[in-house]
Order: sequence, then C-alpha cells, then structure tokens
Amino acid sequence: MLRDGSHHLQAVALRGATIALQYLSPVRSSNFCAWITRALGPLLPVSKIAESNLRHAFPEMSAAERMAVIKAVWDNLGRVVGELPHLATLRQSTEGPGWEIEGEEHLELLKAAGAQAIFFSGHLGNWEMILPIASSLGLTVAGFYRPASNKRADALIQPLRERALNQHVSLFQKGPEGARAALLHLQSGGSLGLLIDQKMNDGVAVPFFGRSAMTAPALAQLALRFHVPIIPVRVVRLGPARFRMVCEPPLVVSPTGDKKTDTYVILRTVNATLERWIRADPASWLWLHRRWPK
Repeated sequence: MLRDGSHHLQAVALRGATIALQYLSPVRSSNFCAWITRALGPLLPVSKIAESNLRHAFPEMSAAERMAVIKAVWDNLGRVVGELPHLATLRQSTEGPGWEIEGEEHLELLKAAGAQAIFFSGHLGNWEMILPIASSLGLTVAGFYRPASNKRADALIQPLRERALNQHVSLFQKGPEGARAALLHLQSGGSLGLLIDQKMNDGVAVPFFGRSAMTAPALAQLALRFHVPIIPVRVVRLGPARFRMVCEPPLVVSPTGDKKTDTYVILRTVNATLERWIRADPASWLWLHRRWPK
C-alpha cells in the first residue's frame, strides 16, 4: 500500500511537471531542467559511479576536470528530460529548436534499395531524438524502451515518445515479448535501432576503454542472421533543443562462418566506435551507468 501510494504521488508530480514544461518553449524547458540537475546531480550518490568510471577511462584527468565532466553530464541529462515533452514539436530546420542531419546519403542509399539495417547508438546527446528523426526521414524502424518501475509514471512518459513517431516507427518493451516482436519486425523487412552502451550481465566480455565490459550480443547476432548492414548513428547536442543526427557509413563486416568469432569481432568494432565518439566529447555520454564490473 505504501509503494502504491508513493507511485501515485510520483505520477501526480510528474504529470504536473510535464504540463508545466509544455507551457514553456523547448529552449526554456531545456534550460530550466538543466539548471536543476546541474545544481543537484553532482551531490547525489550516483555521481560517485560517474567519477569512478571517468577515473578509469581517463586516468590523465584531474579531479577538477572529472567534476566538470560530471556537471556537464547532469546538465545534458536535465535537458533530455526538459526536451521530452517537446519531442513531437521538434522538426528539421537550419536553426533554432529542431535538428539537422549529417550523412543522410547513407540512409538514402538504404531507402533507394528498399533495404533494411540495424542501427546502433548510445546514451549520447539526446538519444530520445533518434526515433523521432528516423520517423521524419520515413524509415521503417523499431526501437526498444525500458518501462519505468512506476506503471503510472510510465503511462505518462510513453505517450510523449509515441506522439513524436509516425505509423512506420514502433517501440517494443524490453523483455521476451519485445524480443519476439523485434524478430517479426526484421522478418517483415523492417529496420531496428539499438542502444548498446549498457551492461548486460550475461553478455559478452568485450574491451571498452581498455577494460572488459559485458556487452549485449543481440545486435551482432541479428545482423549475422538477417544479413543486414550495421549503421552507427548518434545525436550530437548543438544547444538547447538543437541537435545534429550523424549517420556514419555501415560497419565493414566480413563473416567467417564462425558465429562466436564473428559476434565478438562485430561487438569489438561497435564498442570501439562508441569509445571514439565518447573520447571526442566525454561530457556527451551518460557516465552514470555501471558499465564495468566493480
């Protein structure tokens, strides 16, 4: 009863906050939430995880430099939250709130051939913009989401995402049912987008910033099974509610027929791609995850 009452209060607070943020412009909503998280986030215990991760990944960083990155991480996370109620209003544009794209030619080649692909990214910039941008570009793609433990809150969050998508873009809940739906989606010719930068305890140990990180093998296994290209994409933050989607050429994959070896090689290339992005802008990644073993 206590948990149910707590969830109810959380949902009421979330609903009120969402309505209030929708009255603000996307830029002001982004700035307001960033102001809150930038002030409070570094004080929370979870920031110690980020500090530990940074210390191992960038041993040359000073304590002051690590704290500056952590503050920037919280700033970006607040902006992601503040921009969520406005996802459906953000359009492709040359300036102001909205997005632009780099590397669209890779997507055009895919669409012209009527082909499918597996896209991968991580929690960089505003990752919530990936599927809305794919939707605007006319891609038939599906992604996964992890539902909030508070079902009432989840019922408020999911419509914010879904309103930014067209009928060709789907969201599958993580779990066995979502996995089956994803397989059917690929079998019917659709593409799939995956965020692959979180620890999976029963995954494959693959190097990431010089340490073994348990990595979900599904991306590699599905690409090998369906013989589809693997395309790296990421969303770069240019400012409050302003983004650039960067689409890179497909990964070069040369299957040997040994599924275990091929899976490892693909995952190693994927992690190396993520590491390259993060090294270029450490503050853009969500260092708050327990990505490596303690």
